[in-house]
Amino acid sequence: MTTLTATAPLDALDRCDRCGAQAYVRVTLGGGGELLFCAHHARQHEDKLRELEADIHDESARLTDKPEVVVD
Repeated sequence: MTTLTATAPLDALDRCDRCGAQAYVRVTLGGGGELLFCAHHARQHEDKLRELEADIHDESARLTDKPEVVVD
């Protein structure tokens, strides 16, 4: 998935509308509605969301990012 819109970053309080897991994808529908998905459900519904020409803000790369280690 690709980030198409600039929005506020998702945080740990944002939950998937499908299962309640942490949300990593925000979908803005043409009518202005918003959906939040975990990475799994975003992938599951991606084709349909693209058909609807929804704007998709995907932060799922954070799942595989390695934190920077700081050594003092």
